[in-house]
Amino acid sequence: MADEDWNIPEDLRPDPADYSFDLARALSSVVSLKTRVPADAFSARTLGTEREGSGVVIREDGLVLTIGYLIGEADSIWIKTAAGRVVPGHALAYDFESGFGLVQALGRLEAPAMPLGPAALPEAGVQTVLAAAPQPGRTAAGGGALACSVVAKEPFAGYWEYLLEEALFTAPAHPSWGGAGLIGPEGSLLGIGSLVLQHRDQKGRKLDLNLVVPIGLLHPILDDLLAYGRVNKPPRPWLGVYCADQEEGVVVASVAAKGPAERAGIRPGDRILGLDDSEAPDLAALWRSLWSRGAAGVSVNVAAERDGRRLVLPVVSADRSKFLKAPRLH
Repeated sequence: MADEDWNIPEDLRPDPADYSFDLARALSSVVSLKTRVPADAFSARTLGTEREGSGVVIREDGLVLTIGYLIGEADSIWIKTAAGRVVPGHALAYDFESGFGLVQALGRLEAPAMPLGPAALPEAGVQTVLAAAPQPGRTAAGGGALACSVVAKEPFAGYWEYLLEEALFTAPAHPSWGGAGLIGPEGSLLGIGSLVLQHRDQKGRKLDLNLVVPIGLLHPILDDLLAYGRVNKPPRPWLGVYCADQEEGVVVASVAAKGPAERAGIRPGDRILGLDDSEAPDLAALWRSLWSRGAAGVSVNVAAERDGRRLVLPVVSADRSKFLKAPRLH
């Protein structure tokens, strides 16, 4: 998701002559997604009821890989190919751990499937293409694709109880990142775009980077997602807190309505010190500590600081998926 008026300068678009694979064919695997979410959905307040982004066809039967927040709780999904064909889709799975989402086309897409890249992460410096579905009036080999490079591989902790132990970061940044496909030098799918982030270089300059979920995270879970709509293991514990790394530590920005943290009395502005007897100096440490306690439903004691006072608040964790509307059956 990004600004509807995004445009990629001509000099940043990939030149087909620079690639050993058929770039036009690869870009025709990238599709646009439009989803509608009920107004009373759990995620409607934070992500809106109408969402737009991209996805990549990964099987000839119309299976589309995207980023999960585009399709979570959606009761309507429309897929549009680069050739202009529009068909409805059904949300098959949203994996909270990786962030991937799967959509099954309910009609013939007539778009080629992009092969999945290897499980191993690409080396930093590898030349790639980050491709979003082109807007109307732009060719598939034009305005939707950006020539870029993998500039870093490092952990990423998200405020929504999310952690990638090794995420991909690419530059320059694509202005329409949600669900964009990262295409490697062999024409295979290396990852799916999730966010755009600001990074300061050694000179203090602000640089925009794309966060990409590596395709290696899909390989071990794809069969489960197709069979069960989730990974076949107990769900992780979820607190329902949205936190930020601040100079003073992990600070609660907000809490999910009727979620475990709100019920336990955790408030925005609280500084989380740790769980049980473990300290949590940053978001990554907090999420690792939480998930090490067991499955959803486990109780944890959240140590927090509020107005200079130390508090210990018992929280009964939950299964995040229980708060979301299930996909509508077609």
